Amino acid sequence: MTTYSTLRERLKVENLNGNAEDLAFFTHYLHNHENGVSKSYKERAIKFYKSLEETDNLVEEPGIQYLLPIKWDVNFPNPENPKFSFIDLFAGIGGFRLAAQYNQGKCVFSSEWDKFAQKSYEYNFGEVPFGDITKIDSNLIPNHDILFAGFPCQPFSYSGRNEGFKDKTRGTLFFDILRILENKKPKMFLLENVKGLKSHNKGKTLKTILDSLENLGYKLHWKILKSTDYGLPQKRERWYCVGSLENIDFQFPTKTKTNTTLREIIDTEEDSDALRLTDFEMKRIKYHFKNVSENNQRVQHDSSKYEPLTKKGKHGVFSFQKGDGSLRFHVGDSAKTQIQEAFYCTLDSYAPTIIANRVPKLWDIGRKLSVLEAQRLQGFPDKFEFPVSDNQAYKQLGNSISVPVVELIIKEMTKYL
Repeated sequence: MTTYSTLRERLKVENLNGNAEDLAFFTHYLHNHENGVSKSYKERAIKFYKSLEETDNLVEEPGIQYLLPIKWDVNFPNPENPKFSFIDLFAGIGGFRLAAQYNQGKCVFSSEWDKFAQKSYEYNFGEVPFGDITKIDSNLIPNHDILFAGFPCQPFSYSGRNEGFKDKTRGTLFFDILRILENKKPKMFLLENVKGLKSHNKGKTLKTILDSLENLGYKLHWKILKSTDYGLPQKRERWYCVGSLENIDFQFPTKTKTNTTLREIIDTEEDSDALRLTDFEMKRIKYHFKNVSENNQRVQHDSSKYEPLTKKGKHGVFSFQKGDGSLRFHVGDSAKTQIQEAFYCTLDSYAPTIIANRVPKLWDIGRKLSVLEAQRLQGFPDKFEFPVSDNQAYKQLGNSISVPVVELIIKEMTKYL
């Protein structure tokens, strides 16, 4: 039996090298060759493999059928006896997929445009996602039970005319979710977005989204949940929306563990120089604790090096330790001028939201989180691997979802399939 690791080495999958779309068809076919889904991928997959046989003398056997079935020696293979099927849009590194597979779901289609995220996804799941969703014909996508999508928040068109939902959403990535839902009509979907979606454009954006989904016949349940309520030491608040074609009494999961701290995810043996705070950062952290007192809890720092007309030069830089132990540096000493400049957690507190360009830092151990700790912060297991640079790994984790939160939501959803 051919192992996937052997096959990916022969195909040089890790390089992609402009063959990402061909490899997407090929790997999707390998995952689905025994079910009806294979018809979406078979012709292109066989054509791709034949071209490799002819140009590279890839194998002695004369056809793709000699590879099947594949032994999936990847970190997270599909479940052997799946209970439902799903598609993974704006897939990133596979947070939704991981949460769904924990609930015995099988992915039948994935899409992600970023080539570095594609590499991490393929390395862990053995599947190359298709690229730009705006260029994918919805007829290619197989039928499925649930659609998952963590889509970006984008403004819609409001011309003042009597526009339909398609006109308002055209040109946004949400439009592609709508066209796929309209074409494939899955039983359910789960969407994720930033908390700010609720108030974006004075609520108009959210109203357009909800009206558009209801117009397709879906009954909606949405709520903003915090990752700190589900065993993760990260104050990540996200909007989650469950849609169903049937009327269901859906309930979002109740809180599971609300007192987790960073101490529970920190690797005490980690001592890499690359993670250490700069001398400038450590100097002013020490200055804060040297000068703080019961009567002077907000410490002013030297701002003489800043130009007088800049905000720092005009209003000054201050530091303040919050009740949970975290340390905040800000510009200005009054509510009207305060602008956060830097934030440092502590082992006994939680981290702010990890985003693509911001890795949480801890003042009491003098360093930022490692990639392993950052993935724990999002609920990814330790065996999840990143075949990319650390900077890319941090970015990918910042753009991903909190796996345990989504896992619990999907668990509730499967009760109604």
